[in-house]
Amino acid sequence: MKTAFLKTAFISLTVLAFISCSSDKEADPVIIIDPVVEADPLTTQNTATFMVDANATKETVALFYNLKRLAKTKTAIGQQDAFNSFYQDVGGDSDIKKNTGYDPAVLGSDFMFITDKNNNSQADNWYYQQEQKIVSDVKAAYAKGIINTFCWHLREPNKEESFYAADMTSEEKTTAFKSILPGGANNEWYKKKLDKIASVILNLKGSNGELIPVIFRPFHEFDGSWFWWGASFCTPEEYKQAFQFTVDYLKNTKGVQNILYAFSPDNSYTTEVNYLSRYPGDKYVDIIGMDNYGDFNNQGQTGSDKANAKLKILSDYAKAKVKIAALTETGYRVTSRTPAITDWFSTLLYNALTKNDIQISYVMFWNNNKDGYYVPTGSVSNAADFKTYSSKTKSALLNTLPKMYEMPK
Repeated sequence: MKTAFLKTAFISLTVLAFISCSSDKEADPVIIIDPVVEADPLTTQNTATFMVDANATKETVALFYNLKRLAKTKTAIGQQDAFNSFYQDVGGDSDIKKNTGYDPAVLGSDFMFITDKNNNSQADNWYYQQEQKIVSDVKAAYAKGIINTFCWHLREPNKEESFYAADMTSEEKTTAFKSILPGGANNEWYKKKLDKIASVILNLKGSNGELIPVIFRPFHEFDGSWFWWGASFCTPEEYKQAFQFTVDYLKNTKGVQNILYAFSPDNSYTTEVNYLSRYPGDKYVDIIGMDNYGDFNNQGQTGSDKANAKLKILSDYAKAKVKIAALTETGYRVTSRTPAITDWFSTLLYNALTKNDIQISYVMFWNNNKDGYYVPTGSVSNAADFKTYSSKTKSALLNTLPKMYEMPK
C-alpha cells in the first residue's frame, strides 16, 4: 500500500509541475514503468528438460537443480580421493576434516582402477579391492549428503599400460583415439569398458535402494596433449563423436539414469569460441567445467584474475544455457621443496571464484599423498589460510551444504 501511495504521489506531482510550466498546451501524462525482472528459467518442475537425461532419477534431477541454485550463493569445496589419500599417509578423517572439523562437500573418484585390464573381480585382486573401496566411499559420501564426481584416467587401448601420450609410440598416438570410435578397431574394447562403468554406477545404491547420482567427467583436459585423447591426437569432430558416443551408450544402450555429464578442458582457452571448439553440444553436457592449475602456479593476483576471466566465460555460458559451471580440478601442491603461497586459498583462489558476479557450483582439489598436499591438514603452515577460505561467505563444506538430493519444498 505504501509503495502504491508513493507512486501515485510521484505521478501527481510530476504532472502538476509539467502543467504549471506549460500553460499554452496540454501536458502528456507521465507513466512510470517498474524495471522488468527476468524470471529464472529453471524451476523444480522443468529441471529435467535442461538435462542431458530427461528421464534421470529424481535424486539426479534434484542434484542438477540444487547445484545450479547453490552456485548463486556458494561454491562447494571438494577433494579427489578425500577419504583415502592423506598427507604423510596419516589416515582417519579426510585432511579437509582434520583442518576444519567438517567433511568436504564433494568427493572425487576415478574409474581408472575399476576399468583396468587387471581387475578380475576376485576378492584377492588388488584392482578389485580398489573398486570395492571406491564404491564404499561413494556410498558413504552419499549417505552424508556429499556430492560424488568421477573422472577417468583410461589406459590407452593397445597395451593398456598408461594414459600418458609420452608412454606411447608415434603410431599408437596417431591411431589410439580414432580406434575407439564407432567402426574403429577398438570400439568393442571401449564398449566393454563402458559396460563396466555402467555396471558399477547401476549398483551404487542408497539405504532405500535408490540409485546414487554421480557426475561423470570423461576425456578431461583434452586441449592439452599429455593424455592420449588430447588435441594433438584427434580432430575436434572426432573428440565430439567420442563424447557423444559415450553419453549415448551409457544413457540409451545401458539405461544408466543417474549421471550428470561434465565437459572440462584445461585452462588454455581465453574466449568462449575457443572453449567450445570441441564441445559436443548442450544435449550432451550438464556441467561446464575447467581444470586449472597453471594460472594459480605462482602467478599471484595476475593469475587469479586470468582464472576468474576464464571462469566468467563458463559462468556466463551456464547462465545463458541453464547449465552448471564448475572448477573441476585445481590446486597448488606443497612439498618439502615447494613452499606454500601466502593467502593462496583465502585471497587468490577465493577471488577467482567470486569476482565479477560469477556462479561456480563447486571446486575440486587434487589428492594429497605421502609427499605433498593440495589441501593443508591442521598442522602445516597454510592450514589457517585454508580454514579462513572454507569459512568465507561463498564457500561451502558439508556443514553448510543444502540437501542436494531432494527438491526444496
